Amino acid sequence: MAVTDAERRQELEQIDREIETYESLREELEASHLHEWVVIREGRLVNTYQDFQDAAADAVRRFGRGPYLIRQVGAGPVALPASVLYRPVHADG
Repeated sequence: MAVTDAERRQELEQIDREIETYESLREELEASHLHEWVVIREGRLVNTYQDFQDAAADAVRRFGRGPYLIRQVGAGPVALPASVLYRPVHADG
């Protein structure tokens, strides 16, 4: 199933909101969870994790493909390549 431009925009807007949520919690998270990983979805902190693999596995188990934000507390922002931001669209499906 192809993703429409409107769906893609909606997903990016949701990620922007998750980043805003992270930023609003950043000081508290850095005080109590520095270098841990967090999952943020629908404007709330879902949980904290010791490593990325656990955070990603739990996010996928709970929410499927997303959107949600996984970020390491205390790490700077990451610039993702476009291939990570968008799902490929295949002619056969």
